[in-house]
Amino acid sequence: MDLKQVAKDTAKTIVSYLTYQAVRTVVAQLRETNPPLSIWLNGFSSTGKIQDGEAYLQELLDTNQQLAFRVMTVRAHLAEEISDFLPEMIRTGIQQANVEHRRQYLERVTQLSSLEPLSIAEPPVDSEPESDDLDESI
Repeated sequence: MDLKQVAKDTAKTIVSYLTYQAVRTVVAQLRETNPPLSIWLNGFSSTGKIQDGEAYLQELLDTNQQLAFRVMTVRAHLAEEISDFLPEMIRTGIQQANVEHRRQYLERVTQLSSLEPLSIAEPPVDSEPESDDLDESI
């Protein structure tokens, strides 16, 4: 496993997600100050290109430089605000989720095993009595 590549891919995903959140923030701001531009940005953003934050911003720069700069500013602010506590939140979130998945799995497994008949504990129907049982009856 190439941990550097995993880190790069994770960072790219986070950057794209922060771009998406920045666009949502700008759309909400524009809804209050400039509703037609809010509608335009919302429509522009619904094309699916927002999945790749960098490609989305490049296209937005070509179309409306002022909005692109605004989105980049909001995105940078979001990144600054979350960067301090994000690593710990990720570690804690994964640990808690793993514990919960394991707990649910163990509950499911123990429920299944308690539903299975215990054939070992039941004596066979046509078995001969053991020698100890014979001694007691004499």
